[in-house]
Amino acid sequence: MTPALATFVLFVLVATSVGALILAIFLPGVSGHSRLKQRRNLALGLQDSSGHPAGGKGAGSARNVRRSVEETLREIDEKAKAESKGRMSLSSRLYEAGLSHWSRATYAGVSLGTGIAVSAVLWAGFGMGIIASCGFGLAAGLWFPHALIARRIKQRRVAFTAAFPDAVDIIVRGVRSGIPLTDCLRIVATDSAEPVRTEFQTMIEDLTMGLSVEEAVQRMAERVKLEEARFLSIVITIQSKTGGNLSEALGNLSVVLRDRAKMRGKIRAMSSEAKASAVIIGTLPPIVCFLVFLSSPEYVGLLFSTLAGNIVLIASGLWMLCGVAIMRQMINFDF
Repeated sequence: MTPALATFVLFVLVATSVGALILAIFLPGVSGHSRLKQRRNLALGLQDSSGHPAGGKGAGSARNVRRSVEETLREIDEKAKAESKGRMSLSSRLYEAGLSHWSRATYAGVSLGTGIAVSAVLWAGFGMGIIASCGFGLAAGLWFPHALIARRIKQRRVAFTAAFPDAVDIIVRGVRSGIPLTDCLRIVATDSAEPVRTEFQTMIEDLTMGLSVEEAVQRMAERVKLEEARFLSIVITIQSKTGGNLSEALGNLSVVLRDRAKMRGKIRAMSSEAKASAVIIGTLPPIVCFLVFLSSPEYVGLLFSTLAGNIVLIASGLWMLCGVAIMRQMINFDF
């Protein structure tokens, strides 16, 4: 294969792989926002299962209340869209991962240390070329801290989702017994499990600084970035603008949160087999390549020492990324 032909084939493979990867990642999320809005309106009782406004023909006051609720939801949607357009900063991701004590220098140090360690192991331990070792080290240094923070964020969100319905129940019982809402929030900030306790403690600090309950709850929803926290913000904001029975509204929210938790458990159980199959399929090629390298290093070494081998290795890696992204979207249920 001539160098010009090899370059052309490499360009075609890279372009095709990148296009397929982008399509696999972004196509399933095109209609996600409309489905999310429909589910939220259904949970709040603003429309029925067929998508029509709930309540049919009512009195003028009911229509005014519904109009006020819709305006409030529209404002919250616009604010959420504006936030989603901006990329999360490193400090926000570190806070949401529970690593707020990390600085940018710490993050850079972890990245640099990981890259140097991986490069040294591949170069000294496996005899890989210095350029290839540095390339893999650079990729590992960029990927490992990002994956670590993403995993911590996921774990913290799961813990918050599990403990949040109990916190809402505490607020509901307190409001029904005549305790002011701010005192109920203080009880949650004292007795709830982590990370709910930390978030409510931050909310109490915001209230102490002079913010209203609505603003404090909205700031918590902006920090946590979960639909459960946004639901609480919506309920309290709507109740403050339109009035009504706060304990009843929060009680309905508690039922919705627990139903979501039950549905999440059912989906996780039903999709466990598909996730296990995806993990096996995704990890099998690298494992086989590593085992063959241990048994016949000269045979696998052609992938790193020849131009044709480099083309095959890059194309295979890109197509593996496309396959992993497609399988991830197939097993990543939105609920």
